Order: sequence, then structure tokens, then C-alpha cells
Amino acid sequence: MSQSVSETDAAAPAVRQGSLWRDRNFLTVWGGQALSQFGAQITELALPVLAVLVLHATEWEVGLLGAAQVTAFLVVGLPAGAWIDRMRKRRVMIWADVVRAAALAALPIVAFTGTMQIWHMYVVALVMGVATVFFDVSNQSIIPSLVRPDQISEANGKLQSTEQLAGLAGPAVGGWLISIVAAPFAILITVGTYIASFTALLFARDHEQLRPATDHRPLPREIGEGLRWVFGNPLLRRIVGTTGVANFFGTIAGTLLPIFVLRELGLTPAMFGIVFSLSAVGGLLGAIATPRIVARIGEARAIPISAILFCLVPFFLPAISLVPALAFPLLVVQFFVTSFTVLLYNITQVSFRQRITPPRLLGRMNASIRFVVWGVMPIAALVAGAVSTWIGVVPTLWIAACGELLACLFVVIGPFWGMRELPDAA
Repeated sequence: MSQSVSETDAAAPAVRQGSLWRDRNFLTVWGGQALSQFGAQITELALPVLAVLVLHATEWEVGLLGAAQVTAFLVVGLPAGAWIDRMRKRRVMIWADVVRAAALAALPIVAFTGTMQIWHMYVVALVMGVATVFFDVSNQSIIPSLVRPDQISEANGKLQSTEQLAGLAGPAVGGWLISIVAAPFAILITVGTYIASFTALLFARDHEQLRPATDHRPLPREIGEGLRWVFGNPLLRRIVGTTGVANFFGTIAGTLLPIFVLRELGLTPAMFGIVFSLSAVGGLLGAIATPRIVARIGEARAIPISAILFCLVPFFLPAISLVPALAFPLLVVQFFVTSFTVLLYNITQVSFRQRITPPRLLGRMNASIRFVVWGVMPIAALVAGAVSTWIGVVPTLWIAACGELLACLFVVIGPFWGMRELPDAA
């Protein structure tokens, strides 16, 4: 990033020779992930549409559904990290895909029999949540065993780009499918993509070295070791603070988003899907632009700058209620900017923490961070349901926007401005 022109030119052939575009093993994993992310985007749209428009769920029921989807990160997030550090992460991901496909397939079945109730969605969301904890923590921990250390940032950028491409196509396809075949049956597409991810992982290989059994300690002690690693690092501690607070208030807004858009603004499911698809362009551009932005302003400064931006744009959402005629373009602008800045933030901070963490602690490091930054989400979803029932959807969205503005303070008031590059493992 701080190389001179001559150094960059001299290194270019080596970089091309080692490019991940020539790594068949990484491309296999990447392809499976691309399909599963595409399917996940369809279900992310289909589930709230199913709850709001088909089952006529109340604000509180929508809050419960949102909580059920992420409760596992709060309940099993910490021990999952310790368990994953004792297992082959690729195998954990394989089994997680199997469980997610089986659980999600249950919804079209009960819909076909005409017996679907909201509690069916709660159960499926809880099971999928547990499987997703194991998949996501393993997925964020397996990258260093798939690629070289100098390729970690490139690998994360490619994976994040794919996620945004999935976000570009998935919601639009999901909205179209929902209008044609109804939400429960659109979910079957996601089941197929999880099976595709499972197949790709079966054919992939990694060079992960399992910790010897003699290195295993009692589970509470291993969990504590992961927590101390994360919160003992002042930079990681600030990143976790910003991410956790932003996720808490962002989840409040996200939980109420389907009610706000589908009921109060009157957009159709297809339009709702198109909003997500157009806004995903911002994430794709953010993933593409991150290396250039980081090279220009520095890795360390990219974190507070991106945080300031993604903590300001949530005010767009409740403001839309003042000009409902402009709802569609304003929603697109808000989510475009959010996606761009969140991708810049995530690629930078995830690559940093993967780079500095010893391999034996990767699972626990990611689980410890997820426990905090995702563990607040079920609490936030319940708060969203309760507060919106009490004071209404739009006032709750204003509260969420004010809360997100506070989130950036952890990294804005800190050492990042005085640095250009973040430290490495040494």
C-alpha cells in the first residue's frame, strides 16, 4: 500500500503468478459460497414477506422472528468458537449446509399442506441460526488455511464482492419468484443453493493443521482465551465496540423495515426486492474500490472514515416517511451508501483481525467477536417489536438512527487517525 512505483512494478509479475484466479481450490469454495449467498438473499426477502403479507404478523411477532434468526449467536456463539478450533472447519461448514437445507425445506412442506403458522417460522429460524453460527465462524476462520497470508485480503475482497453480486441479483429474483410462485416455494431455490455449497466444499481441500489433543483445555478456559485475545487488543476492542453498537441499532431498523416498506409505504414485494438489488451495487463497488481507497488513505484511516458514513445514512430511513412519494429512490440511495461503506469497513477490519490472530485462536477470535456484535441482534429485534408496538414504527426508526450515530465514536475517538497501516502479526 505504501510501496513506491518501482517496487510495485517489480512485484507485479509475482502477484499475477500467485493470483487467486489461478487457484482452483479457492475458486471451488468461492463458487459454492456464491451460490449459497444468492439463495440466502432470496430467503432474506421471502421470510419477512411471508410473515407480514401471508401470515399477517404483528410488530411483536416480526420482532420475535428477527430474534429467532440470530439468537444462536448469543446462546452458542462462544462455545461454538472453542469447538470449531478443535475441528476441521471445512467439515463443520459441510454439515452446517446440510442442516440449513433440511430445516429450510420444512417451510414449503407445511405451506403445501396448508398448516403453516408463525411458530413454524420461529423453529426453522432457530435451527438455521445454530447452523449458521457454525458455518459463519468456520467460514471466517478457514481463509488462512486456503490461501497464503499475503492473499487473505484478496480472498476476503472476492468473497465480499460475490456477496454483493448475490445481493444484486438475489432480491430481484426473489421478488419476482414471490410474485409468481409465492414466498414458501421461492425458498426452495435457497435449499438448492445450500446443496450446491455442500457439494463444492466436499471437493475442496485445505491445509489446516488440527491442534493436538494435548493442547485442548477445559472449554471455559479456551473460551476465556479467545475473549482475552480480542478484548486485550485495543484496536480490536474499538472495532468490536463500533460494530456491536451499530448492529444493535441497525437490527432495530432492519427488523421494522418490512413493516415500514410493505405496509406504511405501500411498496410491493417485487419493488422491495428491487430496492435491495439496486442498493447492492453500492456493496459491489465498495468491495472493488476498497483496495484503491485503502492505498490512498491508509488501512487504519479507512476504518473511522467508513464508520462515520455508515452511521450517518440511517437517518434517511425515517425521513422517507416525510416524503413518501420519493420512497423508492431514497431507499435505494440509503442502502447504496450503506452497502458501499460497510463493505469498505468490513473488508479492512476482517482482513486485519485474520492477519494478526494465531491459527489456533481463529475460531475463538471470530466467535468472540460474533458473540458480541451478533449477540446483540436478538435483543435488538425484541426491542424493536416492543418499542414499535408502544410508540409506532417511524418514531422507533428515529431512535435507531440516533443510536447508530453513536456507534462510530469507538473508532473515531481513537488511535486510527494517527496511523496509516494497521499492525501485522509481528
